[in-house]
Order: sequence, then structure tokens, then C-alpha cells
Amino acid sequence: MIQKMQQAADRLRLGVQIAFTALTNGYLWGFLTGKIYRGPLKTVCVPGLNCYSCPGALGSCPIGSLQAVLGSRDYKFSFYIVGFLMLMGSVFGRLVCGWLCPFGMVQDLLYKIPARKKRKNLPGHGALIRAKYVILMVLVILLPLTVRDLSGQGSPWFCKYLCPSGTLSAGIPLVLKNPSLQKAVGILFSWKVALLVAILIFSVMVYRPFCKYLCPLGAVYSLFNSVAVYRYEVDQEKCTKCGICKRTCKMDIKVWEQPNSPECIRCGECIRACPEHAVRKSRLHSAPSADSWTSKN
Repeated sequence: MIQKMQQAADRLRLGVQIAFTALTNGYLWGFLTGKIYRGPLKTVCVPGLNCYSCPGALGSCPIGSLQAVLGSRDYKFSFYIVGFLMLMGSVFGRLVCGWLCPFGMVQDLLYKIPARKKRKNLPGHGALIRAKYVILMVLVILLPLTVRDLSGQGSPWFCKYLCPSGTLSAGIPLVLKNPSLQKAVGILFSWKVALLVAILIFSVMVYRPFCKYLCPLGAVYSLFNSVAVYRYEVDQEKCTKCGICKRTCKMDIKVWEQPNSPECIRCGECIRACPEHAVRKSRLHSAPSADSWTSKN
């Protein structure tokens, strides 16, 4: 029974991921022609990684948009982008990573491929998870702000040199459809493709390596996990600290100690796995029941 519930929940999450990916990357004409959609929807940010240059993208990636503003000659700050990130983070936290990010879905699917050695984490996991915060501060914020060309324009360092989602959804499709780009590709494109391939291979053996160690958007949302409207809690009276939740959690979190860990992507597997039903969605924001009101009075 529990296994069937788990399978149904996995199908639901995958269905939401597919639907959201189709919704935010539904410009089929772009994939057919190799042209980028430039309509009014492109001024709107979407919650997950969603490269502006993807032929199918109907909205913009908040990380790419933030870099564009920080590197601009004319602007230094965007209340819209920062406000959007704060809104998404304060309401959902890293649920965005677990349910709405297209590249998160790609990693989830790759991890389902049978492999002889599966593991949750890379060696040095405790130190490596800090890398995404360094990438956020250095590649997304500091370098676009401080390193300028002769015209005073900064570069989108993360998008240009690191982002595998952009390579997969934008770089490769555009190069395949545009002969002029095929002649222009060089060492930078080769580097991005090699990095993408490495991350995809690691994703077969290690659960969500990009999300855990490299994603600056995940780093932003992780800062809100403990205060987000949607969060988890543990009933300490029911919890026996058996460790089943941690063994179940692919992000390798001690749920009984830190149910709202910055690494939690809100997949819900710990809730379904707990034999004592001690892990649950937070009730802090729900209305008090009639029984609790009676007991207080």
C-alpha cells in the first residue's frame, strides 16, 4: 500500500514537472525554426532555471535576468527581479527546485536509469554544498557588477560559462538549427557541452548533483526554506528518531533534526515514509480547530 502511494506521488510530481516545463517552454515554432521568442511574455520571470535564449522559452530565468541588470550600463538593481525571488522563496522555498524547475526534472529522470553504483552524494558533500553560494555571490553578483568591457557592460558570467540548463535547452538547439552558429562555435561552446555531459553522467549515479552543489537559484531559495509559508514540521511526541526519513531522503537530510533544511526540495518522500506519521506539512498557518479552541478556553 505504501509503495503504491509512493509511486502515485512520484507520478504526480513528474506530471507537474512536465506540465510546468511545457507551459514555460511551449513555443514550438522556436524549436522548429531555431528562432527565439521575443514577445511580451519574455519580460516575465518564471520560478525555475529557464534560459532566455531557449527557442521554446516563453519567460525569462530569474538568474539570467538578475545578471543582465547587474551587468547593464544603465541599471544596477531591479526591484522586480529581487522582489520576485523573495516572493517565490518566502512562499515556496525550494519546492520550486523539486516541482517546477525543468533541469531538476532532467536530473530526476536520469537518476531513474539503472546503474550499478547509486549514491546520494559526492565525496566531500558537506563542503561541496557551499559551492552554490560561492557561485551565487561571485559569478551571479560580484563579477557582473565589477568586471566591465570598454563600453561599460558586464557579462552574465554564470550563464556564459557554467549554466548547463542553458546549454541543453538553448545552446545545442540553436547551434543545430543555425548553420551560421555552427561555423562560429569555439572553445567556450565545447567547454559548456563538456560540462553539461559531465553533469548528466553524474546525474545517473548521484542524485541531483547540479542542484546540490552548483545551482545559484537553489542557493537563493534555500535561504527561505525555514521561513517559507510552505514548510515541514516534525511532531516530536510521535518521532522515534528511527532514521527512516533520512534513509528515504535523496537529499540526505536528517529530517527529525532539520525538517526545513536549506537542502530540502519538498519532494515529500519523508512524509510518506515515516511509519509514525511524525513528519507533516506545517500547520502553523492553518486555522485552529474547534477542539484546540475549546482546550485553550
